[in-house]
This record gives sequence, C-alpha cells and structure tokens, in this order.
Amino acid sequence: MTETAVRTATVALVGDRSPNVVSHTRIPRLLDALAERDRLVLDAYWIPTEDAEAPGAVRGFDAVWVLPGSPYRSEAGVLAAVRTAREEGIPFLGTCGGFQHTLLEFARNACGLTGVAHAENDPGAEDLLIEPLACSLVGHEATVVLEAGSLAESVIGSPRTVERYFCSYGPSRHLDTLRAHGMRFSGHDTDGQVRVAELPDHPFFLASLFQPELYGDGSRPHPMIRALGRAAVEHAAKTAQPA
Repeated sequence: MTETAVRTATVALVGDRSPNVVSHTRIPRLLDALAERDRLVLDAYWIPTEDAEAPGAVRGFDAVWVLPGSPYRSEAGVLAAVRTAREEGIPFLGTCGGFQHTLLEFARNACGLTGVAHAENDPGAEDLLIEPLACSLVGHEATVVLEAGSLAESVIGSPRTVERYFCSYGPSRHLDTLRAHGMRFSGHDTDGQVRVAELPDHPFFLASLFQPELYGDGSRPHPMIRALGRAAVEHAAKTAQPA
C-alpha cells in the first residue's frame, strides 16, 4: 500500500444527534478533513443512544466514538456501547459526556461498583462517581498536563495542551479503584483534576473530558480524532485479513 492510498473503515457515532450541539455539527467537516488531509475515510453511522441498547449495536464497527451531548436519552445505551468497545478490542474514543460515561461503565462492569451514578442522570444517588464540578467548564479553555509515555501524550505529541470544554460534571470518587483495575488517568488539569483516561491493555481506548471536536475552526481534525481514524483503519485491515 502506498502512502497516498485511501484507507477506509466504519465508525459508530454514538449520541443523540442535534443541530444545537456544536460538536455534532462539526462531525461531517471533520470526517471530510480526515479523508482529504490524512487519506483516512471513515464510513460513519450515527447510532442514537436508545438504539445502542440493542445487543451488538456497535459490534462489527472498526471504531466507536461516544460523542458529547449529555444527558443522553439512554444512559444504558451509551454504557452498552462503551462496554462492547472495551471488551471486544474495538478502537474507542469518548469525549465530554462520553468520557464521563466511559468511567461509569468501567466502574460498574470492571470494578464491581454497581451502585455508582452520574449526578446529571441521578442527582439523588448516594454514590456519585461523576459530580458537579466546583467550577463549570462550559465555554472554557484550560491547560491539560499529559503523563509521559501515555497514549494521550503520544497522540497529541506534547506533554501539555490547551483544550476547550463544554461541561459541568467530572469524576471524583473511586478513582483509586479504577486505577487498581487498569484504568490510567493520563491527563490532568493544573489543579490535578482528571481530564483524560485510557486503557493501556486495549488496542486504542481513549477518553477526554474536553471536546477535541471544538479544536480550531473545525477544518483540521484534532490529533485525538486523527488517531482514532488511524486505529480504525488498522482494525479494518486486521479484520479483513483471511483467518
């Protein structure tokens, strides 16, 4: 395969698509840019969170991307999509609400913390893994410090990055338990609060509280999005190989 060859893959875009969510409106342009700039063609399918509840809804895709836009219509659908990608080695990216639900899925299904909840979905729950942030990050830019040797640092290519947010909730409790079960918190803000998570034993599993979809003017994909595209086409190539 030459360097200029077009490489294709399928990606499940899990989220409740809305013209009022800026990240959603940027997706077509970002996918076009991946094809034009990086020769990575992602055949994208939007999967509403309610449809993601169906068994195997994202099975067979080359990548799963859980997009911003919470509260989702179906928490169960989002968690099912995350779990399928995590357990079946499908390249995965979760952003903003996708990051929050990535941690929720891992806590419940990998760590046995079955009672943990997201305050946006269940504000009266006794055990909140995802709580309101002390200071809302809606519309803010902030520095993220990335751990040396992490997937996040490798993808972004720098130990520090300035990113855009649009959220009011973040992780708080049980983080040591998630670490003990294999989750790596590879990015933090300057106060030490978790902003990026990844699974080192997975082919490609990355989640960020910030929104890489909001990078620049939308004409150049964020490095995390390009990395998902590369992981997707690599997955497609592997699964296409004869047994």
